[in-house]
Amino acid sequence: MKNTKRFIIDITGSSGSGKTTAAKLIGKKYNLSVLYSGLLFRYAAKTLLNQNPQNQIKFLKTKFSKLNYEKIKKMSLHTPEISIYTSQIAKKLAIRKIIKSFQISYIKRKRKVVLEGRDGSKIFPKANIKFYVVCSPLKIAAKRRLKQIKKTNKKITLNEVLKDLKKRDFMDKNRKHSKLERHPESVYINTAKLSINGVIKKMCEVINTQI
Repeated sequence: MKNTKRFIIDITGSSGSGKTTAAKLIGKKYNLSVLYSGLLFRYAAKTLLNQNPQNQIKFLKTKFSKLNYEKIKKMSLHTPEISIYTSQIAKKLAIRKIIKSFQISYIKRKRKVVLEGRDGSKIFPKANIKFYVVCSPLKIAAKRRLKQIKKTNKKITLNEVLKDLKKRDFMDKNRKHSKLERHPESVYINTAKLSINGVIKKMCEVINTQI
Protein backbone atom coordinates (compact mmCIF):
# COMPACT_ATOMS: atom_id res chain seq x y z
CA MET A 1 0.00 0.00 0.00
CA LYS A 2 1.21 3.49 -0.83
CA ASN A 3 2.66 5.52 2.01
CA THR A 4 -0.50 7.59 2.37
CA LYS A 5 -1.40 9.43 5.55
CA ARG A 6 -4.91 8.02 5.46
CA PHE A 7 -6.66 5.17 3.68
CA ILE A 8 -10.24 4.27 4.59
CA ILE A 9 -12.29 1.38 3.22
CA ASP A 10 -15.99 1.53 4.06
CA ILE A 11 -17.91 -1.75 4.05
CA THR A 12 -21.58 -0.95 4.61
CA GLY A 13 -24.26 -3.61 4.40
CA SER A 14 -27.22 -5.45 5.82
CA SER A 15 -27.21 -7.86 8.75
CA GLY A 16 -25.91 -11.32 7.92
CA SER A 17 -24.44 -10.23 4.59
CA GLY A 18 -20.92 -11.35 5.45
CA LYS A 19 -19.55 -7.82 5.70
CA THR A 20 -17.99 -8.48 9.12
CA THR A 21 -15.98 -11.47 7.92
CA ALA A 22 -15.00 -9.58 4.78
CA ALA A 23 -13.83 -6.59 6.82
CA LYS A 24 -11.72 -8.84 9.03
CA LEU A 25 -10.01 -10.53 6.07
CA ILE A 26 -9.49 -7.29 4.13
CA GLY A 27 -7.99 -5.68 7.21
CA LYS A 28 -5.60 -8.58 7.64
CA LYS A 29 -4.64 -8.69 3.97
CA TYR A 30 -3.83 -4.98 3.69
CA ASN A 31 -2.63 -4.44 7.27
CA LEU A 32 -5.48 -2.09 8.18
CA SER A 33 -7.17 -1.58 11.54
CA VAL A 34 -10.79 -2.78 11.51
CA LEU A 35 -13.57 -0.90 13.28
CA TYR A 36 -16.76 -2.95 13.62
CA SER A 37 -19.47 -0.34 14.10
CA GLY A 38 -22.07 -2.95 15.04
CA LEU A 39 -19.99 -4.00 18.03
CA LEU A 40 -20.06 -0.43 19.34
CA PHE A 41 -23.87 -0.35 19.19
CA ARG A 42 -24.10 -3.86 20.66
CA TYR A 43 -21.79 -2.86 23.50
CA ALA A 44 -23.95 0.21 24.16
CA ALA A 45 -27.07 -1.99 24.14
CA LYS A 46 -25.55 -4.58 26.48
CA THR A 47 -24.38 -2.03 29.02
CA LEU A 48 -27.74 -0.23 28.98
CA LEU A 49 -29.60 -3.51 29.43
CA ASN A 50 -27.32 -4.63 32.24
CA GLN A 51 -27.16 -1.38 34.19
CA ASN A 52 -30.38 0.41 33.22
CA PRO A 53 -29.08 3.94 33.96
CA GLN A 54 -31.49 6.79 34.60
CA ASN A 55 -29.68 9.01 32.09
CA GLN A 56 -28.67 6.85 29.12
CA ILE A 57 -26.85 9.62 27.26
CA LYS A 58 -24.70 10.75 30.18
CA PHE A 59 -23.97 7.10 30.99
CA LEU A 60 -22.86 6.26 27.44
CA LYS A 61 -20.77 9.42 27.08
CA THR A 62 -18.79 8.32 30.13
CA LYS A 63 -18.49 4.74 28.87
CA PHE A 64 -17.30 5.71 25.39
CA SER A 65 -14.90 8.39 26.63
CA LYS A 66 -12.74 5.65 28.18
CA LEU A 67 -13.70 2.72 25.96
CA ASN A 68 -11.09 0.06 25.25
CA TYR A 69 -12.19 -1.14 21.82
CA GLU A 70 -9.98 -4.23 21.92
CA LYS A 71 -11.80 -5.48 25.02
CA ILE A 72 -15.29 -5.29 23.54
CA LYS A 73 -14.13 -7.32 20.53
CA LYS A 74 -13.79 -10.25 22.94
CA MET A 75 -17.22 -9.84 24.55
CA SER A 76 -20.29 -11.98 23.81
CA LEU A 77 -22.62 -9.48 22.16
CA HIS A 78 -24.66 -11.50 19.65
CA THR A 79 -27.70 -12.62 21.64
CA PRO A 80 -31.21 -12.07 20.20
CA GLU A 81 -32.02 -9.74 23.12
CA ILE A 82 -29.02 -7.55 22.40
CA SER A 83 -29.76 -7.61 18.66
CA ILE A 84 -33.30 -6.30 19.11
CA TYR A 85 -32.31 -3.64 21.63
CA THR A 86 -29.40 -2.58 19.41
CA SER A 87 -31.82 -1.67 16.62
CA GLN A 88 -33.99 0.22 19.11
CA ILE A 89 -31.19 2.41 20.45
CA ALA A 90 -29.76 2.87 16.95
CA LYS A 91 -32.80 5.03 16.19
CA LYS A 92 -31.77 7.56 18.85
CA LEU A 93 -29.80 10.45 17.38
CA ALA A 94 -28.06 11.32 20.67
CA ILE A 95 -26.70 7.77 20.98
CA ARG A 96 -25.62 7.72 17.34
CA LYS A 97 -23.69 10.97 17.93
CA ILE A 98 -21.79 9.45 20.85
CA ILE A 99 -20.80 6.41 18.81
CA LYS A 100 -20.01 8.48 15.72
CA SER A 101 -17.68 10.63 17.80
CA PHE A 102 -15.82 7.51 18.90
CA GLN A 103 -15.66 6.22 15.30
CA ILE A 104 -14.23 9.50 13.95
CA SER A 105 -11.70 9.66 16.77
CA TYR A 106 -10.65 6.06 16.09
CA ILE A 107 -10.21 6.69 12.37
CA LYS A 108 -8.17 9.85 12.96
CA ARG A 109 -5.96 7.98 15.39
CA LYS A 110 -5.42 4.82 13.33
CA ARG A 111 -5.57 6.55 9.89
CA LYS A 112 -5.63 3.32 7.86
CA VAL A 113 -8.91 1.63 8.66
CA VAL A 114 -11.65 -0.69 7.42
CA LEU A 115 -14.91 0.79 8.69
CA GLU A 116 -17.60 -1.90 8.84
CA GLY A 117 -21.26 -1.34 9.66
CA ARG A 118 -24.66 -0.19 8.43
CA ASP A 119 -23.97 3.47 7.77
CA GLY A 120 -20.21 3.78 7.31
CA SER A 121 -20.52 5.96 4.24
CA LYS A 122 -22.42 8.48 6.36
CA ILE A 123 -19.91 8.30 9.20
CA PHE A 124 -17.00 8.82 6.82
CA PRO A 125 -18.32 9.87 3.38
CA LYS A 126 -14.80 10.60 2.11
CA ALA A 127 -13.67 6.99 2.43
CA ASN A 128 -11.27 6.04 -0.37
CA ILE A 129 -13.32 2.97 -1.28
CA LYS A 130 -16.93 2.13 -0.46
CA PHE A 131 -18.65 -1.25 -0.67
CA TYR A 132 -22.34 -2.00 -0.19
CA VAL A 133 -22.79 -5.64 0.76
CA VAL A 134 -26.07 -7.61 0.87
CA CYS A 135 -27.09 -11.27 1.03
CA SER A 136 -30.28 -11.84 -0.93
CA PRO A 137 -32.37 -13.94 -0.46
CA LEU A 138 -32.24 -13.34 3.28
CA LYS A 139 -32.72 -17.00 4.18
CA ILE A 140 -29.17 -17.69 3.03
CA ALA A 141 -27.93 -15.00 5.41
CA ALA A 142 -29.99 -16.57 8.21
CA LYS A 143 -28.43 -19.99 7.64
CA ARG A 144 -24.95 -18.50 7.76
CA ARG A 145 -25.71 -16.51 10.90
CA LEU A 146 -27.24 -19.61 12.54
CA LYS A 147 -23.93 -21.47 12.24
CA GLN A 148 -22.16 -18.62 14.01
CA ILE A 149 -24.67 -18.29 16.84
CA LYS A 150 -24.90 -22.06 17.41
CA LYS A 151 -21.35 -21.91 18.80
CA THR A 152 -22.63 -20.06 21.86
CA ASN A 153 -26.39 -20.70 21.74
CA LYS A 154 -27.28 -24.30 20.89
CA LYS A 155 -31.04 -23.80 21.29
CA ILE A 156 -31.57 -21.06 18.71
CA THR A 157 -33.53 -21.98 15.56
CA LEU A 158 -33.33 -20.91 11.92
CA ASN A 159 -36.77 -19.27 12.14
CA GLU A 160 -35.65 -17.19 15.14
CA VAL A 161 -32.55 -16.02 13.30
CA LEU A 162 -34.49 -15.24 10.11
CA LYS A 163 -37.12 -13.31 12.06
CA ASP A 164 -34.37 -11.35 13.82
CA LEU A 165 -32.63 -10.47 10.52
CA LYS A 166 -35.90 -9.36 8.91
CA LYS A 167 -36.76 -7.17 11.88
CA ARG A 168 -33.29 -5.65 12.05
CA ASP A 169 -33.20 -4.92 8.31
CA PHE A 170 -36.60 -3.26 8.45
CA MET A 171 -35.62 -1.11 11.42
CA ASP A 172 -32.23 -0.21 9.92
CA LYS A 173 -33.72 0.80 6.57
CA ASN A 174 -36.60 2.76 8.04
CA ARG A 175 -35.09 4.61 11.00
CA LYS A 176 -35.10 8.39 10.86
CA HIS A 177 -31.37 8.91 11.36
CA SER A 178 -28.57 7.36 9.28
CA LYS A 179 -30.76 4.69 7.72
CA LEU A 180 -29.19 1.75 5.93
CA GLU A 181 -28.95 2.65 2.24
CA ARG A 182 -26.47 2.39 -0.58
CA HIS A 183 -24.09 5.26 -1.23
CA PRO A 184 -24.11 6.19 -4.96
CA GLU A 185 -20.32 5.74 -5.16
CA SER A 186 -20.27 2.31 -3.52
CA VAL A 187 -19.49 -0.99 -5.21
CA TYR A 188 -22.49 -3.36 -4.86
CA ILE A 189 -21.80 -6.97 -3.87
CA ASN A 190 -24.44 -9.67 -3.29
CA THR A 191 -22.75 -12.44 -1.30
CA ALA A 192 -25.57 -15.01 -1.58
CA LYS A 193 -23.94 -17.04 -4.34
CA LEU A 194 -20.33 -16.26 -3.40
CA SER A 195 -17.92 -18.00 -1.06
CA ILE A 196 -16.03 -15.71 1.29
CA ASN A 197 -13.01 -16.14 -1.00
CA GLY A 198 -15.16 -14.96 -3.90
CA VAL A 199 -16.23 -11.88 -1.94
CA ILE A 200 -12.64 -11.03 -1.01
CA LYS A 201 -11.50 -11.51 -4.61
CA LYS A 202 -14.11 -9.01 -5.83
CA MET A 203 -13.11 -6.51 -3.16
CA CYS A 204 -9.40 -6.90 -3.84
CA GLU A 205 -9.95 -6.22 -7.54
CA VAL A 206 -11.35 -2.83 -6.56
CA ILE A 207 -8.87 -2.07 -3.79
CA ASN A 208 -5.84 -2.95 -5.89
CA THR A 209 -6.70 -0.22 -8.39
CA GLN A 210 -6.24 2.40 -5.67
CA ILE A 211 -3.17 1.28 -3.76
